[in-house]
Amino acid sequence: MRFDKFFEAPYPLILDGGLSNVLESFGCDLNHRLWTAQLLANSPETIIEAHLEYLKAGAQCIITSSYQASIPGLMDMGYSRDMAVKLILKSVLLAEAAVDDVMDSGIVNVKPLIAASIGPYGAYLADGSEYHGNYGVSDKVLRDFHEERIGILNSSNADILACETIPSIQEARILSDILYQVDKPAWVSFSCKDGQHVNDGSKIEDCVSIFRDHPTVFAVGLNCTSPLYISGLIQRIKASSGDKRIIVYPNSGEAYNAESKTWRGLSEPGHFVEMSKEWVKLGADIIGGCCRIGPGHIKSISSNFSKGKS
Repeated sequence: MRFDKFFEAPYPLILDGGLSNVLESFGCDLNHRLWTAQLLANSPETIIEAHLEYLKAGAQCIITSSYQASIPGLMDMGYSRDMAVKLILKSVLLAEAAVDDVMDSGIVNVKPLIAASIGPYGAYLADGSEYHGNYGVSDKVLRDFHEERIGILNSSNADILACETIPSIQEARILSDILYQVDKPAWVSFSCKDGQHVNDGSKIEDCVSIFRDHPTVFAVGLNCTSPLYISGLIQRIKASSGDKRIIVYPNSGEAYNAESKTWRGLSEPGHFVEMSKEWVKLGADIIGGCCRIGPGHIKSISSNFSKGKS
């Protein structure tokens, strides 16, 4: 099954960039176990403003603030189960509000898509575990963690389910099973430690091949991965993913310190537009950015690729 009908704009489809860096630029303190998800309850209007930054920059698809908004994570912070469900759904409502704003204002002519973020189990742990993927937990633990939230977001008005920053083949297999039950199209993007392996050491080819014939997963690819590795990884993914769309939204190449929840190092993608041109030539269909990639980057690639779209 193909889901091209969801995309009115020609490829490449332009995603947004990192939500956290925009929120931090607004003065938000994200040093919190729930990261950006804390703002769902405390400052929802700020999330709308962050989405608007990317929509005004040309993003054709925005990703919700639900990456770290899981049922157990929210309940650990004192929310009831009912309130946790409402906050997860609220992440989609806030994205819808931003989309409605740009449509009503006439800034864009084609309605942008909304992808509901589904972060990995490591995001719930909030200790940087998604950067190694070796959780040491059973398949049941992972299934119980993911299944309810995916069901909640599948019932929302989001256009796409975005399973992102997946660091292990174990988690990929669990997600594959769960995604057979959904009605919405989904993408699965992996976080890789080098040009050949996801963070747990599994080969990227083995991970994406799980979804080669999957009926609801329309795209596979990469996010929260250094831009230095993207070109080589695209070629490996393309050889193993059949006719799936390829999605890439790398980070800036900086290093994240999970203890202090800060980024260190120099930003590497100084020529983000040139890199994105190469990625498209190699087969990338959907392009954006992850951590530390901001509206300026998205505006640049949007402007570049819009020149070739009719």
